[in-house]
Formats: sequence, structure tokens, C-alpha cells
Amino acid sequence: MEDVTVLELLSFAFMQRAIVTGLATALVCGVISCYVIHVGWSLMGDAISHAVLPGVVVSYMLGLPYAVGAVVAALLAVALIGVVRRSGQIRADTSMGIVFTTLFSLGTVLISKVPSQVSLSHILFGNLLGIGVPDMHQVIVLASVVLAVLLMLKRDLVLFAFDPMHAQALGKSPQLLSGVLLGALAVTVVVSLQAVGIILSVAMLVTPGATARMLTDSFWKMLWLSPLVAAIATVLGIWASYVLDASSGGMIGVVLGLLFALACVFGPHGLIVELRHRGSLA
Repeated sequence: MEDVTVLELLSFAFMQRAIVTGLATALVCGVISCYVIHVGWSLMGDAISHAVLPGVVVSYMLGLPYAVGAVVAALLAVALIGVVRRSGQIRADTSMGIVFTTLFSLGTVLISKVPSQVSLSHILFGNLLGIGVPDMHQVIVLASVVLAVLLMLKRDLVLFAFDPMHAQALGKSPQLLSGVLLGALAVTVVVSLQAVGIILSVAMLVTPGATARMLTDSFWKMLWLSPLVAAIATVLGIWASYVLDASSGGMIGVVLGLLFALACVFGPHGLIVELRHRGSLA
């Protein structure tokens, strides 16, 4: 593949769609990632991302936009996890594992029955460079809805993320705020599917927030840094995937991991600062 700069890539219509879709995904995933990190819902994001597979396949079978089935399956997964967890007999992580493996298995069975209609690789790893205009519009609309909800309830959700008991003392409903955040997470998972697919969506949901956390102690700064990290990784990942003729979702995940590694080494809480601190104490 010939050498090409990011600006040169913008002259291609398919690349314009990929970057617009990728940046919309990065923005919403970057914001929700901050909440996921603080509430401790990393496994929940992974569970939902796998559980949407049967909904995606059914949508393709019925000729519906993939987002319709994915949203339904994501919300169903959240509800089922809640039902199993409320039984009180098993732990939360166990209930997530049971629900997402069952639904993911169902999805693989459905794919095996309709191989000509569904591309397994596109579902599992995304197809950002091949995204069409309708799918791009779906991502933009869903991302805008989630961001609007998170913006309107920003202070309440931050209070819930850090201290649910204090939120309740102030007259807020932790159950309602938890439900809103879970719903936002479920829709965000659907948004991320088009960019990085089911398998790698957890990278977009966890790594940007974790990277931002290594750079600052302020949650409000994290809400800016995390989407920025996700956006940089998305643009660089798209460019690298084109140049190397590799998976766009995979390259975005790799760049996210590299950015996190750099933050771990050179950030204010990173390895170099820690070694300097130990050296000064010695």
C-alpha cells in the first residue's frame, strides 16, 4: 500500500464516512468510559457487547437496520443480568458471564444458519472503512442521544458514580440513575459495534477512561481527556489500517493500548514519576 497522509485520505468518500463515524463513536465512548471506570462496570460493558450478537443477526435476517436489533438485545441483556443478580444466589460477575455467554452462543448459532446474509468478521471486528451512509447516520443519531442524556444529567450521574449513598441523601434515586447509566452504556455499545465490532468494543469503553485517569485526578478533566484520547486513537487507527491493509477495529484497539502504555510510563502517575519519587526519597 502506498504511503498516504491523513489529509490525503480525507479526499476519499469512504474515508470521510469512516472518520465521521469513528469520531462520533470516540466522543460518546470516551465520555461513557469515564463513568464505566469509576462505577466498576468494565465487565458489564464486555457482557453487553457480546450479548447484542443475536439482535444484530436477527436484524440482518429481517432486513432491518442493525441498530434496532442491537439496542433491543442490549437492553434485554441488562434486564436479564439484573434479574439473575437479584436472585441473591450468585454474584454479579457470575450473572453477567451467564447472560452474555448464553446470548453470544445464540448469536453464533443464528449466524451458522444464515451464513450468506451475515458477515461474521464485520460483526465481530467492525467494518469502519466499509460503512455506508445509512449506518453512519444511525451512529450519529444514537451517539447524539446518549451524549444529550449524559449532559443533561451530568452532575447527578457524577454524584452517583462517586457516592450513591450521598446522592440518595440529596433526594436522588440511585436505582434510577443506575438504570439511566446502564441504558446509556447499552446504546453506546451499539454505537461502538460499527467502529470496532463486538469483540473489540470493550476497548473503546474502557481504555480511553483508564488512559485519562492516568493523566489526571479530576473527573471533570477526564470527561475532556477521554474523548480526546479515543478520537486520536480512532484517526490514527483508521490511517494505519488503510496503510497496512489491516483491520480498522483492530488497529484502533492497538493504538488505544499504546496510548494507555505511554500514559502509564510518562503520565503524572506513571512509572517515570514513580521512579523519580523513589529516587528522591532514597
